[in-house]
Amino acid sequence: MKELLHALTPGDADWRIANQLDPLRLPAHVAIIMDGNGRWAKQRNYPRIIGHRAGVNVVGDIVETCAQLGLEALTLYAFSVENWKRPRLEVEGLWRLLRFYLRKELPKMMRHGIQLMAIGRIESLPESVQAELQDVIGKTANNRGMRLNLAINYSGRTELVDAVNSMLENARDEGNLSALEITEEAISEHLYTAGQKDPDLLIRTSGEMRVSNFLLWQIAYSELYVTETLWPDFSRRDLLEAICEYQSRDRRFGGLTRSPSPAPAVEAQELLLLDDEGLELPLAQLG
Repeated sequence: MKELLHALTPGDADWRIANQLDPLRLPAHVAIIMDGNGRWAKQRNYPRIIGHRAGVNVVGDIVETCAQLGLEALTLYAFSVENWKRPRLEVEGLWRLLRFYLRKELPKMMRHGIQLMAIGRIESLPESVQAELQDVIGKTANNRGMRLNLAINYSGRTELVDAVNSMLENARDEGNLSALEITEEAISEHLYTAGQKDPDLLIRTSGEMRVSNFLLWQIAYSELYVTETLWPDFSRRDLLEAICEYQSRDRRFGGLTRSPSPAPAVEAQELLLLDDEGLELPLAQLG
């Protein structure tokens, strides 16, 4: 957090928003569905690949801001399993942009201590892309700052399938398949993100109200933030505003907000409302 404040200009809009944040209540893990590159390009009569190129420029700024905030992890939805259905030239252009991003941003990753990870079925990517990814992953492996997860050839459903298959394979190799017990903890330990905290905040740009098969297991209790802003227009200020909104929410994880225990008389009255006679009363007579 201090690193970000030091990088900002005192008095400007970003600096004012950053100073509203509670450094003790920052999300540990933010996930982002980067949507709207194609629409951004269409609005300007550009080819779709130009929208993706503009989106890549934004990625660098957002990654740096998250690292300066001191977040533990940032997961970006870069390429889904379903994205293979797009035109061949667009897909090939995306791989070129990914390789360009990795080369361009490596010095910044090293400067901020960012550790790069790739999640998804990486083995299905073109060999040149795999090689570039593994090179940067290896060079950042000893960094101890924020973990940057690039979700590439990723699908939340295939991640769950891969997790269960991994559990089955391990049990079969160990000769205890009949004793295999599938629990929530066991599944979490076999996800691509094993060992990481689940996202506290999921951001989606472009206004679409869906999660698009992204981190289906991990976002069970994530706070959702949807903005109409298209990804190429998404700025550091937009990110800070999303985190401000996150901090204004009351996260209960299925429980209730902590409050003083009710007086015994109040508890007794509530129990009476749930006995057989109380349950028969019309709601208008209660209270």
